[in-house]
Amino acid sequence: MDQRSEERPLRIATRASNLALWQAYYVSDLLKKQTSERPIEIVHITSEGDRDLTSPLSEFGGLGVFTREVQKAVLDGRADLAVHSLKDLPTEQAPGLQLAGIPERGPLYDVLIFPQGSDAVTSIAALPAAARIGTGSLRRRAQLLHQRNDLQMLEVRGNVETRLKKLDSGEYDALCLAEAGMVRLELLEQRASLLLQPPEVYPAVGQGALGIECRTDDSETAVLLTGLSDPSTQAATTAERSLLAFLRAGCHAPIGSLSQVSDDQLTLEAVVLSADGQERICASVTGSFSEAEEIGVKVAQALLADGAGRLISGTEDS
Repeated sequence: MDQRSEERPLRIATRASNLALWQAYYVSDLLKKQTSERPIEIVHITSEGDRDLTSPLSEFGGLGVFTREVQKAVLDGRADLAVHSLKDLPTEQAPGLQLAGIPERGPLYDVLIFPQGSDAVTSIAALPAAARIGTGSLRRRAQLLHQRNDLQMLEVRGNVETRLKKLDSGEYDALCLAEAGMVRLELLEQRASLLLQPPEVYPAVGQGALGIECRTDDSETAVLLTGLSDPSTQAATTAERSLLAFLRAGCHAPIGSLSQVSDDQLTLEAVVLSADGQERICASVTGSFSEAEEIGVKVAQALLADGAGRLISGTEDS
């Protein structure tokens, strides 16, 4: 790295929510270990999903609602890199950008969060009849309805803190959120919660992982970001994103996945559901760690052979 590079700030584009800022500062700390002499700046961006807090996420067209404008800041030179929740990042790469860094993954699963002062609930079956669950995710809705078709699925928008305030004010009996966000914001231990795990509820593709993009012509930044990548996380999320891309489904579709890496083997399990949760198709493939992309394709092909295409198109039409 030449002296001019060391003097020029490395600018990180991020949404301005507390969780997005946690992610940006986490990546900043990782970068400082590699390039301690170079200043790092955080560039705050407001996305379409942040401005419109009333429309359901499914009405935004799904793809890139939380990432497009952060990516634009990198493309137009306001920033050098963008930090995303990988589960929100479309599988089709934006022209001019490369997904150069995927650090070690955080917690994988979803959690049900209950109002302040509530007692813990030990299972989905133990929820009250017709319990009101706040979630904007079709994937979460469908999987919870598959377990309990009496549950009331209610739309909820806003950052984590806003959602928790709505929960405590009595709008919901529980919220369904990503475990990673609650852990990173140090909010999980303050609340009664229920961890949701496979086979009942599968996480989203890329859930718990961060994706860091830079411009395709910025080889200097790309080298730095590649140095942040965790091989196991990269292989697992490559398989998951390959699955999603082959299914031609958006990041908000009712598709769940779980990757497990052991030695040189990677197992990918996935589920596709109907919007009402009444139909559910599963598939699983194990293969070599080095064949992550092919494993994703094989799981997608198995799901499609069992009728997953009809379920996916059905949710897009609903």
